[in-house]
Amino acid sequence: MLPLLISCGNNVGGSDNAFAKADSFPQNSKLKIQDSKIADSSIIVGANRIDEYLPLLQNKKVGIVTNQSGLIFKSYPHNKENATHIVDSLIARDIEVIKIFSPEHGFRGDGDAGEKIKDGKDPKTGLPIISLHGKNRKPSQEQLDGLDIIVFDIQDVGVRFYTYISTLTHVMEATAEKGVPVIVLDRPNPNAHYIDGPTLQKQHSSFLGMHEIPLVYGMTIGEYARMVNGEGWLKDKMQCELTVIPLENWSYQSKYSLPTRPSPNLPNDKSINLYPSLGFFEGTTINAGRGTEMQFQVFGSPHLPKEYYPFTYTPEPNFGSKDPKEKGNLCYGLDLRNEPYLKRVNLEWLVEAYNASNDKVNFFKTDGFTLHAGTTELEKQIKEGYTFREIRKGWFKDIESFKKTRAKYLIYE
Repeated sequence: MLPLLISCGNNVGGSDNAFAKADSFPQNSKLKIQDSKIADSSIIVGANRIDEYLPLLQNKKVGIVTNQSGLIFKSYPHNKENATHIVDSLIARDIEVIKIFSPEHGFRGDGDAGEKIKDGKDPKTGLPIISLHGKNRKPSQEQLDGLDIIVFDIQDVGVRFYTYISTLTHVMEATAEKGVPVIVLDRPNPNAHYIDGPTLQKQHSSFLGMHEIPLVYGMTIGEYARMVNGEGWLKDKMQCELTVIPLENWSYQSKYSLPTRPSPNLPNDKSINLYPSLGFFEGTTINAGRGTEMQFQVFGSPHLPKEYYPFTYTPEPNFGSKDPKEKGNLCYGLDLRNEPYLKRVNLEWLVEAYNASNDKVNFFKTDGFTLHAGTTELEKQIKEGYTFREIRKGWFKDIESFKKTRAKYLIYE
């Protein structure tokens, strides 16, 4: 098994750091962090620690799973205008990149949610782009032919129904079958500061949630990869040959402003913070801001009473939402752009919207809502009149159990 790299150095390249052998590196070891509220300006993402993973790629035929978020930054705080995409950076360093694999929304990150993405070719490099959100979501063995190693570098947001962790799982499983090692370049989780929400029930596993974890699980994508391996979540309990290149100077309470949209409908920090709570509306008739420039910062519907929901907007097709819910219809709802920073899932908005709706019969799109919630229990409780406090109490036992599992795979503090 390839090593998990752990370092406490502060140099961007990390050339003074050393590898820790996997068989001597305990699963619950953590990177020591001196300050739990570190500023953006000192956080070093895995992709920037080039000296640590470049030796693993030399003289290898490399595949990269990435999208528009796979950036190597040239300044702090991070911004996309002063950054190089990892594909371009590796090619410039004479690494033989053979293929690009793209997740939901595509390599450039401009596809609609759930939209099938076609294979293609990168016009800049001429490299083939293989979609993992089109004909197949798991790389085929043929698609892995000719590759010696895979690099996975995607910015995640730490929410179960955000599909990049499902893509990660499929990639790990396919490479385990093929015997191809995987390097995960870790990035901050902007929702790592809490753990909350219903835990997925195994019978409701889907691409919107493959594993029995809470909605918000408080781990980086590198830590999550370790958990997938360690908990035997791959087919036949296979093990992927995994290396994680960790972050430096980051903790679970660090606030990190994402330098680029991780997907079309998460345009800013506020939308990312509200996403775990407003994402529930994706499985209902309520519009959560798609078709506006306020995606996941507002919600509304023609079926909410305007005396209680005074904010109005009309969804129209736009970037990342070609056919938004309630297209062309005036929606009554709430503007949440000035809401305080959330440190838990806010269930009140969902419960109150259902209770106020004048179209309760059609409020839940049952299959879609169950896949987002990961359980049938939440819809049932809301329909039966449970308060949000009563519902949240039912989450705690599963969350505490998950925390014990999670602890084995944490890298940071």
